[in-house]
Amino acid sequence: MTSTRYRSPAVRRLAEVVDRVAPRDPERWDGRERVPGAGGVPVRVSQARARQLRMVVGMFDRAVGRPEVAGGSVLRAPARLFEAETLDGFWSLAVAGELRHRAEDRGRELPLASQRVVLDCVALLGAVAAPGVPLYLPVLPQPVLKPTVTPRSLEALYRGMVDLAGAGPLSRDGTALSYEDRARLLAMVAILLDAAPRSGELAAMRLDDLAVDEVAVGVRRRQQKAPANRAEEIATLARVHPETARSVLLGAVERVSEATRQRVLAAITELGPAPEVEWYELREGSRVAVRRWLEVREGLVAGIGGGRSGLWVTLQSSKAGPAGVTLRPQGLRQGFARGVTALNWVMAGSYGWEPLPTTVEQIRRSTSVVPLEEPPER
Repeated sequence: MTSTRYRSPAVRRLAEVVDRVAPRDPERWDGRERVPGAGGVPVRVSQARARQLRMVVGMFDRAVGRPEVAGGSVLRAPARLFEAETLDGFWSLAVAGELRHRAEDRGRELPLASQRVVLDCVALLGAVAAPGVPLYLPVLPQPVLKPTVTPRSLEALYRGMVDLAGAGPLSRDGTALSYEDRARLLAMVAILLDAAPRSGELAAMRLDDLAVDEVAVGVRRRQQKAPANRAEEIATLARVHPETARSVLLGAVERVSEATRQRVLAAITELGPAPEVEWYELREGSRVAVRRWLEVREGLVAGIGGGRSGLWVTLQSSKAGPAGVTLRPQGLRQGFARGVTALNWVMAGSYGWEPLPTTVEQIRRSTSVVPLEEPPER
């Protein structure tokens, strides 16, 4: 949607601001303007954040003209969108799900994680489009984390993993795990146990993230461990609430004292930059699981002419393309959940087996891993 299609002059001008920091034109992407980052240091937004910013502009467009939003469609200056009265109306509509893009989804309350994304985007847009307007943003509660896997269950899982990797087809009451599906799932679980990547980090892995003989795996932490996404670590070090750390990271300094801001900035400096790649040793059982998957992967990729660098690929034709296409993060999460659900069913009743969580995050948070001090041979 171009800025000329937005109803409010203020939203059209806000869209123009977004186009400077997150242009749709690929040829302009590398020259995009910087935005205030941690401690006010200018940074460039990521592709993911660019999509989120455009989403929030669309939400502003659907909010103008509603009785809950002061000024409505006659607002002209983008700064007016971030004034307290206007922003209060926008936020209440957003949380209630009234500003969703799809009409059939409207009225479904935004989950807490989505609220946090919208809040972060509003803070960023306010800093860029309305630098002189003080932002009064709500404080969101901390999410309730899903239960993790017990250490005993993790050990049982690891002990059984090598046996499962070499076992025949698994099936029970019509539910089956093909050899290919099982090989991919167990390789994913192996890397989760030894390196604890997030789902996006797992999906981003490439073949060259594996060391020689699969003795180690590299996890690209740069996006997830950038200062703006390390609020909990920073808050612990500075002895403040995570929301206070986020306020400083997002430039909303009017919400905190100068002394608190300096403590947060000192914590950011002490943490220092995260390495682009952290390397983790793979245990022998994990190497077996990864090698079996690499054999399966080679056959899948060969069917489309090879040349794919992604570690995880599709097992069959789908909307994404033929079998052998690199899995995207959403596809990886869906495939992981489907595979674990089937695995839990066919393994139910087996000695020592306890049902696995169906999300990458629950298993990731169950593990405690330490990166290698030196990168291995690649």
